[in-house]
Amino acid sequence: MRVLHRFFLPSLLLLTTTFAIAQQNSSDIDSKVDALLKQMTLEEKAGQLTQLAGKTPESLQAIREGKVGSLLGVLGADNANEAQRAAVEHSRLKIPLILGFDVIHGYRTVFPVPIASTGSFDMPLLEQAERVAAKEATASGVKWVFAPMLDIARDPRWGRIVEGIGEDPYLGSRVAAAKVRGFQGKSIADPDSVVACAKHYVAYGAAEGGRDYNTVDISEQLLREIYLPPFKGAVDAGIGTFMSSFQDLNGIPGVANHHTLTDILRDEWKFNGFVVSDWGAVHELLAHGFATDDADAAAKSIKAGVDMDMVDNAFEHIPELVRSGKLPESVVDEAVRRVLRVKFEAGLFEHPYADPKREKTDILTPENLQVARKLAQESMVLLQNKSEVLPLAKTKTVAVIGPLADDKASQLGPWAGNGQAIDAVSPLEGIVGKIGKEHVLYAKGVGIPSFEGGLGAGVASPAPPSATGVKGIANTNKPSSIDDAVAAANKADVVVLFLGELAGMTGEASSRASLDFPGDQLKLANAVLATKKPVVLVVESGRPLDIRWATYHTQAILQAWFPGVQAGNAIANILFGDASPSGRLAISWPRTLGEIPIYYNHRATGRPSSPDRWHTGYLDLPNTALFPFGFGLTYSKFSYSHLAVKTPTIAPDGSLEVTADVENTGSREATEVVQLYVHDRVGLTSRPVRELKGFERVTLRPGERKTVDFSVKANDLGSYDPQMHWVVNSGTYDVWVAPDSASGVAGTFEVK
Repeated sequence: MRVLHRFFLPSLLLLTTTFAIAQQNSSDIDSKVDALLKQMTLEEKAGQLTQLAGKTPESLQAIREGKVGSLLGVLGADNANEAQRAAVEHSRLKIPLILGFDVIHGYRTVFPVPIASTGSFDMPLLEQAERVAAKEATASGVKWVFAPMLDIARDPRWGRIVEGIGEDPYLGSRVAAAKVRGFQGKSIADPDSVVACAKHYVAYGAAEGGRDYNTVDISEQLLREIYLPPFKGAVDAGIGTFMSSFQDLNGIPGVANHHTLTDILRDEWKFNGFVVSDWGAVHELLAHGFATDDADAAAKSIKAGVDMDMVDNAFEHIPELVRSGKLPESVVDEAVRRVLRVKFEAGLFEHPYADPKREKTDILTPENLQVARKLAQESMVLLQNKSEVLPLAKTKTVAVIGPLADDKASQLGPWAGNGQAIDAVSPLEGIVGKIGKEHVLYAKGVGIPSFEGGLGAGVASPAPPSATGVKGIANTNKPSSIDDAVAAANKADVVVLFLGELAGMTGEASSRASLDFPGDQLKLANAVLATKKPVVLVVESGRPLDIRWATYHTQAILQAWFPGVQAGNAIANILFGDASPSGRLAISWPRTLGEIPIYYNHRATGRPSSPDRWHTGYLDLPNTALFPFGFGLTYSKFSYSHLAVKTPTIAPDGSLEVTADVENTGSREATEVVQLYVHDRVGLTSRPVRELKGFERVTLRPGERKTVDFSVKANDLGSYDPQMHWVVNSGTYDVWVAPDSASGVAGTFEVK
């Protein structure tokens, strides 16, 4: 086997206008940075590398003394401007602050959680959503957002899977670029653009056992081929900052990992922004057993490549470390240069203050809500639709049942920025608004018991009282009752059953050892199913749950995730056919807990299959996901045919060109997500059975056919050899054009 050595990483993305402008202005900015640096004391240098939480009398005084370069969690233009004045008008060097906040899936207009919106496969819409988030955040004084979250995850027990991009590095890279473009706009100096921050760098999503903050031990090849590509996609898109991860990676904590922070990020990728630690992570080096005290932790972190310390104030030890000779001042100066450079590029020196008028004109606008509703509709995944029970007729009497049907707070998800539960449209409200209260019966049925630890993190206000005026239960404050739910079901033509998790059961520090529905929800489901009425199950969750029972006993299953502020309207549009589902799974859906981890791009074993028991797998379950990565139904049907490999033989500098026909064979217009997968049959290391290399959203009318074209550069077909060189293997490759990762029309091609 001949190998084509290509000593550069696959480039999926071109540099954006933002990055180009920054490069053009870099010489002028560097001169300003150097001039400012020469005036700074060691204490002021350490201050630029220090971020504190909130605006307090103590933090304001520290800002005036030049001991703080950033605050997080300061919301509202007036609050932001008060903090900024302390720096710009009352500190010695007048260096502005950079004010940060977690804007994971929207600021006040809350969008679907990222694991959901990734499944839209709609990059322009994702970019549009982050543009909305940037406008709203900057209107409130926030110039720096701790997003996008780019952690690949293969274990749904991990709570933060809800914030991430699923299991695929190619899709993750595309999402990363779209979100960076949306956040940073044409220039981060624009008043409605923010500096984005890729987090959590890196491999945080591979935590052992799905336990948050837990250790990660993986090969360098796995790191480079699966977990790093989305972060590289963010760098290629011109992202301004990175955030290091909490966990250790192969024995080295992320906040002190020179290999990832400097060798790869700086030296290989040429990233020239700055890196901030995660909350308290520098101090946590003591708990890791990696540092003796905060001074030692500070030295190891900044030497590794962290430029700013979040919250724990460990970098206050920098002056003493420099004076004692334990830390070269040149290392400190370089970190300060990076922070100042981003502040200059972001226009903070010229325009440090927020415009209070924008809080009344740019936040929660009808246009913003329209984007939120569209993204919510495109993010939901129709998993099952027996006998085409969906969409529902608007003339039917519908029993809306379940603990999440009128839970406004949970619609927003676990990290809802500055989202307010009162702004959310509950599913019950959406359905009543769609078909009228005379057609709706409502019963909560059961509650969901909360686990230990605060639930609803990020939701700024409690849910208001339940919707009134819906027949079935007049007193919505009385205890939940399964009997009430059964009575409602018996009177209805169809049941829409809303089950899942509370928002706070996912997210940070919210790992679960079970994928079951918490509380008495299955008891409620069994009672409702016993009425023999058609049941549509709507699952609201931040992770895949065990829904094997539902595939046998319910007519339809819609995975709604946590859809955001427009949840109810989007769900109603899908249920009643005013929108057709087009979302796909960004993660393989396990049959049960014992299958984890299960992911589509696994490697073949020496015994991948056999007619007897002597092959990889389980005695008691099929060796497949319940629903594969990329899966999702529509309200129509599509056929795939006539795959043609236009380039049966590819040169090293060539491209794979593939076409296939996709036809809408159903009776409704619908959108199909057409996906391209490849497989390298023989390599220097064993290769995944499939790898996603392209996708396209295609909307077709009934009977309409389209030839879908894909082009993949030969270099992007490569992988890492055992010496961690990027290589493209010669030989035979398989290719599929498919609706998901487990099917499709197939062909082959050669790389020579």
